[in-house]
Amino acid sequence: MHFVDAKGILTGKSGYYGMNIYRGCSHGCIYCDSRSKCYQFTHPFEDIEVKRNAPELLEKALRSKRKKCMIGTGAMSDPYMHCEEELRLTRKCLGIIHKYGFGAAIQTKSDRILQDIDLLDEINRSAKCVVQITLTTYDDELCSILEPNVCNTKRRIEVLEILQERGIPTVVWLTPILPFINDSAENITSIMNECVRTGVKGIIDFGMGLTLREGDREYYYAALDKHFPGMKQRYIRTYGNTYELPSPNAKELTAVYRRICMENRMLSTPDDCFRYMGEMPEKHPQISIFDL
Repeated sequence: MHFVDAKGILTGKSGYYGMNIYRGCSHGCIYCDSRSKCYQFTHPFEDIEVKRNAPELLEKALRSKRKKCMIGTGAMSDPYMHCEEELRLTRKCLGIIHKYGFGAAIQTKSDRILQDIDLLDEINRSAKCVVQITLTTYDDELCSILEPNVCNTKRRIEVLEILQERGIPTVVWLTPILPFINDSAENITSIMNECVRTGVKGIIDFGMGLTLREGDREYYYAALDKHFPGMKQRYIRTYGNTYELPSPNAKELTAVYRRICMENRMLSTPDDCFRYMGEMPEKHPQISIFDL
């Protein structure tokens, strides 16, 4: 990893802001879109760029904002990568979000988020905290291939259980669904049933498939050659060089997903989920253990 002094930390507009404390990732997910060349990385993806002044920038930005809103993190780089264990920049930023009465929407695959569950509790009591967890496959052996350097699906489901017990709302990203690999009705049903059991608020799905761009495609195909011999050729025959790669089973899988969502009153469209995560409730300030 290497350190930089960033010029700013928040992106977006009034009503919802995003931030990325880190740039790059160490999880090693074979399908990661963030590897795409369009994001103009000037360093190796696994050489994590650390915005060491992120807490100072965030405090300066939030101190000047009168309207409270949700602050999202994790869209481009997981805020709970291995380096967070040492640096704790995500925790420092969450403390600042809580200090100024803002809400947080955090996206991660890592159980390291539980290290900050005290802060998540505090933010959820005084404002709002939503945790988003990605679940792609119910098969932990397959998970170790698709997402090799982060906790497995079973552990992520345990994280959802713990958050449910604390009353912290959760959203699951059911994406990507990789054609010919994890695109079975059994896989989708198993994941969805766990979402029901753990009280997930909503599920985000972008069409039961995968997207590939330059940079991401080459990394993904190299992983297919390593773990699924012959699969790359099958992809090329089926999809050519297209950006969107829908599963041949997309219609069936979408029907399963929507039915389970409807039966259990879970939010089932990206728009509904994003709207929920962006809504900042009116709450009266409470005394925090961090203010004592």
